Amino acid sequence: MRDDVVRSLLLVDADPAERRLVSAIASRAGWSVVGAADGETANGLLQGPHGREVRAALLSSWDSKAGPLLIAALRQNRADLPVLVLADRESRPLAIEAIRAGASDFLVKPVAPERLLEALAINADRRRAAGELAPLSEKLADPLSLEELIGAAPEFRAALAVAAKSARNRLPILIIGEPGTGKETLARAIHAASLRAKAPLVTLDCKAVAANIIESELFGHVPGAFPGAFNERVGRIVQADGGTLLLDEVNELPLATQEALDRVLATGEVRPVGCNGSTSVDVRLIATASRPLSDSLNSGLAARITTTTVTIPPLRERSGDIPALARHLLARHALQPGMRGLSIGNDALAVLMRYGWPGNVRQLASVLFRAALQADDALTAEHFPHIAVQSRFTNRKSDATTEMSASSKDVALAAASPVTLFRADGHLRSMEEIEADIIRLAIGHYRGRMTEVARRLGIGRSTLYRKLGELGIDTAA
Repeated sequence: MRDDVVRSLLLVDADPAERRLVSAIASRAGWSVVGAADGETANGLLQGPHGREVRAALLSSWDSKAGPLLIAALRQNRADLPVLVLADRESRPLAIEAIRAGASDFLVKPVAPERLLEALAINADRRRAAGELAPLSEKLADPLSLEELIGAAPEFRAALAVAAKSARNRLPILIIGEPGTGKETLARAIHAASLRAKAPLVTLDCKAVAANIIESELFGHVPGAFPGAFNERVGRIVQADGGTLLLDEVNELPLATQEALDRVLATGEVRPVGCNGSTSVDVRLIATASRPLSDSLNSGLAARITTTTVTIPPLRERSGDIPALARHLLARHALQPGMRGLSIGNDALAVLMRYGWPGNVRQLASVLFRAALQADDALTAEHFPHIAVQSRFTNRKSDATTEMSASSKDVALAAASPVTLFRADGHLRSMEEIEADIIRLAIGHYRGRMTEVARRLGIGRSTLYRKLGELGIDTAA
């Protein structure tokens, strides 16, 4: 059998229950799990006849003294072996410590299936260029508010204006954007800016739940509804009553589930699997998709969730936002236990602006986080050699960045204005375009409160709405 066919995950220091869970998750992607009770056994397996089949190691717990020694020992046998660490949710300082000790990635317990599979796929990908920093599987920073979402690109400001205005009603919202653009971050900001902010935000990743149980997860079930349903399950929709339901990757919902969800949204009544009765709910739906809605999606559901659509542009299409975004992300990283405040030089920012960021904002945040862990002073271009190399030699389509004029780069590096003044060719944008951006910026900043927007802009509310119509953003903002 070819070496690239067999993929083993070395699971170190896990109890039997955790080993069964990880094995069940990893097997979905064709991984087999090999257990080791301690570091000595793990190194023995790496040196054994099947050691080359081990493509990644997963440490099920982190010890400040033994952890770094174990990573060093594993890397002594296999210098390129990705080492993932499981950390307790309340142990962010330990997670930072693990990355500093050489861990490739970390996940929190209980491990989310999609996070584990994503981490394995990214870190064990042999096609990745040497030195390329993989995105971290878990987020370290707290959610951002609408006011903290950074970007001056017109398309991005337009998206935030739509989100801010729609936050104050109860209609469904669809957020479309490539992986890593911040769809979940925007959804959480919309919920926080809404009248439902004090009610729960309940999430469900549609691609991470098996098709045969997703209706149970979404609508709940009663005992005896199907084999193995011994206890009652309260569905995510009921859990979100009075608040917001966030469905990630709505395209992945099975057709029958789409139809049932459309009925719930139409009637406000949810019926658990196996139950003859229904429960009234008041739920606001936010759906996300990494691509436009599929033609096969239920037409009623599609029409309902596209009432308001927010499209987040990829980072490569707004490279002028990278300097301000990088500074903001570094400031947020500095708030984490064990981290310190760092500045970033223009030489480093210029390197980051030349890269295409296939992983978008999430990848940028991870790269900055890893660089901040290793730096003692200000970040310079020397902290990002892998980014400089990849932007020149990978030739990936997603790495193609729009050329910026010198004046546009200067403005971006200076972070002088949250509104873009120059086009990519160096010419000034028209007054109408700049005025539209300022209005969108105000709508986003004041969370769609149009009376406050008009007051802060120094115009009457009727004048504001007239300008929205004249500028063609009466429905977009």
